[in-house]
Amino acid sequence: MKITVVGRGNVGGGLADRWERSGHEVTRLGRDGGDVSPAEVVLVAVPGAAIGDALDRVTGLEGKTVIDATNLYDVTPPDGFASNAEYVKSRTGGPTAKSFNVNLALLYPQLGEARARPSDLWCGDEEAREVVEQLSRDAGYDPVNTGPLENAALQESLLPLIFAVGEGIGPFVYRFAALDRL
Repeated sequence: MKITVVGRGNVGGGLADRWERSGHEVTRLGRDGGDVSPAEVVLVAVPGAAIGDALDRVTGLEGKTVIDATNLYDVTPPDGFASNAEYVKSRTGGPTAKSFNVNLALLYPQLGEARARPSDLWCGDEEAREVVEQLSRDAGYDPVNTGPLENAALQESLLPLIFAVGEGIGPFVYRFAALDRL
């Protein structure tokens, strides 16, 4: 599959690495943006507050299947939208999904060592299902559909809860990793 990843950070870069190892053709775009026309699917993995600027720097998005992996931690979606994923859909007009936003990128290297495959929650348009679920499996997860795109706001709200339970990312990651090895 031809994938363009917008965002070279921990999430975008980590997923791009995993997908390349699974045999996909991956193009990585950074802050300067670029043309995503050749892609079959686009992953947007930028800080949640940067979604508008990131999409402004990308051409060729119209009608593409887009996976929004942004997080809204201490930020809100653009005015008039309940979620970043719904904003993405308004900009692309193509099948859209919310996925990979509650999976901790720090754990990507350990996915193959897990006792059981972790889940990847996703919601979105039915037309995006096949692509999202395939890429989820190819990244090392079992996909779990949480419903239509309208559920993206609920999924985006999980990150602050995860941080609250773990008293921050560091303790949560260490507890999660330790529990997984039991």
